[in-house]
Amino acid sequence: MTLESLYPFLHAGKADVNGVLSDVARSTRDKLTEIAKLRDEVLAADGERIAVCATAVAQRFARGGRMITFGNGGSSTDAEALATLFCAPRSADRPLPAMSLTSDVATLTALANDVGFELVFARPIAAAGRECDIAVGLSTSGGSANVLRGFAQAHDKGMLTVGFAGYSGGAMAEAAERGEIDFLFVMPSASVHRIQEAQTTTYHVLAELTQRALQ
Repeated sequence: MTLESLYPFLHAGKADVNGVLSDVARSTRDKLTEIAKLRDEVLAADGERIAVCATAVAQRFARGGRMITFGNGGSSTDAEALATLFCAPRSADRPLPAMSLTSDVATLTALANDVGFELVFARPIAAAGRECDIAVGLSTSGGSANVLRGFAQAHDKGMLTVGFAGYSGGAMAEAAERGEIDFLFVMPSASVHRIQEAQTTTYHVLAELTQRALQ
């Protein structure tokens, strides 16, 4: 695959502007169709389970629990967005205790440097996680070793575990079969972009349903 095939507009002459705009419009429509289809698939497969998960999450919050989120790269920003969605919701909703492990740069880099990057989520969960808490891990591939270690530690602590993955779930699907992930939501796509868009939609729905369950 050439650079020109990836970014044709960089190689287009002035006479090709209309063609470039047409390509962009077509690409945008295709992406909108893809994400709409993926969201429909997730709803059909997991709509009821998302509601059940929201009830379980609400029960942990009602017991004084906190939500602890984690992920790598783009998934780390989703982990932070998810924590913020719960602890700083819209004014009509109840703020709930939530934190993202990736926000604590000092601890994350210390563990990565001194112990190993595969333990950057497991160690904080081992130190601070409680049985009443909720662990939420995100991975587009479903195979992030440190996310899996985080889930294993959270499971050992008795925490409620919720996972978001893409493709066919990867190693996270295997962890769910072992009981280490109580609720796993898989976005069945090979596009990282569509996976993350669908994950964002799903955790927003989870947050809204959790608020309703707490009313």
